[in-house]
Order: sequence, then C-alpha cells, then structure tokens
Amino acid sequence: MTAAPDQRPFAAGSEVAGQVAGEDLRVLFGQSIAVFASLTGPEHVVETANPAFFATIGEHRARTGVPLVDLMPELAGQGFTALLDEVYRTGEPCTGRDVRVVLGTGPHAREAFFDFTYEPRRDGGDEVVGVRVIGVETTQVKHAQHLMAEHRALLEQIARQAPLTEVLDGMARCIEDLAPQEVLVSVLLADPDGLHLRHGAAPSLPDFYNEAIDGIATGEGVGSCGTAAHRRESVVVTDIATDPFWDDFRDLADRAGLAACWSTPILARDGSLLGTFAMYHRAPRAPQDSDLALARVFAGTAALAIERHHTEQARRDAETRAEAAHAELTKAMRAEQELRAEAEQRAEAAAELADRMHAAEAAQAAVPHPRQCALGGADGCAAPAELKVADAWGDAAWGCHAHAEEALLNVRSAFIANEELGGLAAYLNRRPVRARHAGGPRTG
Repeated sequence: MTAAPDQRPFAAGSEVAGQVAGEDLRVLFGQSIAVFASLTGPEHVVETANPAFFATIGEHRARTGVPLVDLMPELAGQGFTALLDEVYRTGEPCTGRDVRVVLGTGPHAREAFFDFTYEPRRDGGDEVVGVRVIGVETTQVKHAQHLMAEHRALLEQIARQAPLTEVLDGMARCIEDLAPQEVLVSVLLADPDGLHLRHGAAPSLPDFYNEAIDGIATGEGVGSCGTAAHRRESVVVTDIATDPFWDDFRDLADRAGLAACWSTPILARDGSLLGTFAMYHRAPRAPQDSDLALARVFAGTAALAIERHHTEQARRDAETRAEAAHAELTKAMRAEQELRAEAEQRAEAAAELADRMHAAEAAQAAVPHPRQCALGGADGCAAPAELKVADAWGDAAWGCHAHAEEALLNVRSAFIANEELGGLAAYLNRRPVRARHAGGPRTG
C-alpha cells in the first residue's frame, strides 16, 4: 500500500517532464519550416501545431481542438488517417519519404510531397496517448527534380536534332505540367528581319487564337509579345482587360479566356531576336520570382533550340546550293564536251571538204578553158566563156557573165545547201529552159 503514493509522484513527475518536452518541441518547431503537429487521442485531435503546419494546410483552417480528419477531410481517402491509427495502436513510429498528398479540395487543391515521421506520444505509464507529426515539404525539390529531368530530355532532343516544332511543343507541355497553377504556354518565332512573329508552339491555346496572332508585328504596345520583342526585355501584363498594350487584342483574348500574359524575349547569343516565350493565365495574376525564373530557364532552352535549328537550316541550304551548283557545273561540262565533239566533227568535215575541193581544183586545172559558155543548158549559149563557176562537190563549168550570175544564184540558193540535190551538176543537167539572156554580161 505504501508503494502507491511513491508511484503517484513519479507518474506526476513523468507527466510534467512530458509537458516540458512538448514545450521544447513547440519551441524547437515554432519558427521552423518543418511541419509539426501534436495530436491526442484515438481521434487524433489537433492539440497544437506550428505556423508552418497551418501555412501548409491553409490559414483559413488554423485552429486546434478538432480531429485532424475534420480539419483536413481530404486526408480520409489518402491513407494518412490509417497510418495514424496504426501508430496510435502499435506504438511504433512510421516514416515516409516523398509521400504525395493532395491538400485542399476543388479548384484550390494542390499536389504536395513530404518527408514525414509519425511518432507515438506516451504518458508516464508508457501508454500511447497521441501522435506527433513532423514533416518537411519536398514539393519544390520534387518539382526541381522533375524540371531537371524534363530539361535534360529537351536538351537531348536538341542534341539529336529533333524537329524544332517537336522540341518547342514538348517544352510548352512540360512547363504547363510543372506549373503549380494552370498556365498556357506559347512560343512565337521571329522572322529573319525581326519585324514579325510567327506561330511556333502553343498546344493549349485555341486554334483561332494562334491563327489570329500568327504574323503580328513587333512594336511598342503590340500586346505582351510584340512589345517584349521590340523592347528585348520581359513584359508582364497582369490584367489584359485593362492594360493598354492589349487594346487591339482584348476581344480576341476574351474569346480565348485569357486574362494575363507574361512574355519573355528569346534572344540569340549575339542579342538578335529569335522569338518570344509567353505564359498565359485564365485569371489576372502577377508573377512570383519562381515564375520568372522558370520563364528565363525555358527561354534560354528555346533560344538554344532555335539557334540550333537556324544553324542546321543554313547548313542544309548551303548543301542544297552546293548540290545545285555542282549539277549546273556538271551540265555545263557536259554541254562543253558535246560542243567540243561537235566542233571536232565539223573540223573533220571541213578538212574533208577542203581535201575534196583541192582535188577538184587539181582536176579542173587540167581541163581546157572552153571558148563558149557552157551554162546555157540544152539551148546552148554562144557568148564567150569568161567566168568559171564551181561548187563544193568538185563540179565546175565556164560561162558568160549572165549565165554565171544565174548559176551562182540558183546553185547557192537551191543546190549548194543540200548535196543530195546535185549542186552545179544538177544545174548543168537541168531541163531545157528559155535563156533569160543569151547575150553579153547583164548590167544594171
């Protein structure tokens, strides 16, 4: 009987020690970024929690004295309540790494990741009276890992020279998946003169919107993208409905359900304009530092992809021009060879003709000079033979001035152009015709 009084002070002392330890934990975790909550009883009533816990679940739910499942009903179907029940029942702690949890419901729900520990709380008699929840949110680390993996995949696409449209489309979808809030990404490509922007990628924007802004000018006040391209600096429009930059596009944006647009210029290493990278939102919104950092990272990636594309396009164009020039050179060389062969054939024919003319000349030199014209045909001509007429085939005849002139006209125009017609021989053997003039030389 005397033992009981001794146990009561011990139990009381243990309870006080437990309370002190709890206070220490609250002090330790009070200003920490780690999430801390102390739950009591089988219903896991929130006895106390640090500011980080309430900031995580939402300040509008910052209260104690209520079961955790009432404070955060979304946990019921995610297995966390069952784990709390097991720790409370067995007294064994439970830990988890990068555990996914959906916080909130409806349009305000967000995905988060935590490293956590559930530790049993005991009274002086070693009986479990509650559970301590200690967690560190790893959502940003998880997103950063996802971001780096996606970024690495994009760089690999660029390295293997994937089509630019494929790279830009994949980049846009990646950002839309990574962003904690809904965002619609657009990439516009600058014309070579830098005066207009063309559609590059915008997988989530409606087609009518993409078609309407395809080819917009770069200039001050031309929406977010046209202005960013003109200024060569980021342009943030938090409310399209009231911003003067969007006066000419406000109705179009309203039809597409767009309320905010942040645009970042995509610049080459030499500072020239490559395009713009835009992030659209369904509601008016100002960017956070993380949003701007994300835009800068992917604007740089887009610049790398576009410059690589331009380099490859220039190389392909150069190869095409070189192939065309080579084809033209080959064609010219072939034509030159054909002309040379033709010239050689003509030279051979000319040499053969010259040989024949020399032979005819030698043969005719031995023929005596007739006294009368031999060009009068069957009717003959008594005029003296004063001129010798010859053709390229070795035929020759003497005649008077009138008949020689007539022979030259007829042989040149009718016979000498075609060897098959017989040349001068055919003229000499022509059918009888009445001599145009059988007298002396024709004058006038």
